[in-house]
Amino acid sequence: MHCEEYYPYRCELEIFSRYSDEIAGTVIDGSHEFEVVELGSGDCSKTIHLLSQLLQMRAEFIYNPIDISHQVISDLNFRLPELLPELRFKGLQGDYFSQLENIYSRSSKRKVILFLGSNLGNMPVYDAMDFCRRLRGIMSAGDMLIAGIDMKKNPVKVLSAYNDKGGITKEFNLNLLTRINRELGGNFDIGAFEHFPTYDPQTGTCKSYLVSKKRQVLKLQGSRITFLEGECIHMEISQKYSPAEIEQIAEISSFENLVSLFDRKKWFTEVIWRAV
Repeated sequence: MHCEEYYPYRCELEIFSRYSDEIAGTVIDGSHEFEVVELGSGDCSKTIHLLSQLLQMRAEFIYNPIDISHQVISDLNFRLPELLPELRFKGLQGDYFSQLENIYSRSSKRKVILFLGSNLGNMPVYDAMDFCRRLRGIMSAGDMLIAGIDMKKNPVKVLSAYNDKGGITKEFNLNLLTRINRELGGNFDIGAFEHFPTYDPQTGTCKSYLVSKKRQVLKLQGSRITFLEGECIHMEISQKYSPAEIEQIAEISSFENLVSLFDRKKWFTEVIWRAV
């Protein structure tokens, strides 16, 4: 995320740094009793600007970060009391939707759900729509969703973010093969695969592949997997959107768009939607 070419992290951090007061004011919405629930909290480096602003405005809320990683939640349990001693929070480790359903079953307070880091882009468009509809099915009318969404832009800028000069993205993807070898007993020849990213500026779809350089037969947990020369493993997707496409997802999912905030270059947007 700290590569020179990888702009989404910096753009979203800029939005939360510049507009934390506006985001907090919209979130409070005249009420001082609510819950902030973050899906995939990570290190909380962006969210902490909003949490700090809410505390300054004396909002009465509890923060529930949800992450699949036990280590992430353990780190937050250690760090957040030091950074924000007044913050009331409870970290939850597990699946987004199962934890959300638990939260809704035990509390009727208004919810503000955060889904940052362009995570909505880590799935095909129709899956993103299904995700938002499923999320809306759990949420109550009046609840809010704050989502970070990467915008369509100069295709050279997009592609370079996933094909950095230092080769960090390449190593990131190849590391999955390394982990399969180490943790699942695989025998991938790491040097026999190369990183290949693509971006279609019309659809806004950025994909990364690992391409087999030769015909090879791999063994994994008793199975044999044959790769032909040039055969690809689809590693990741990062979907980019236009403003009209973002509005369409909100409408289809029964959300009202309250606010759209942008970084200075208008490469990234933070939207605040209300469930209707």
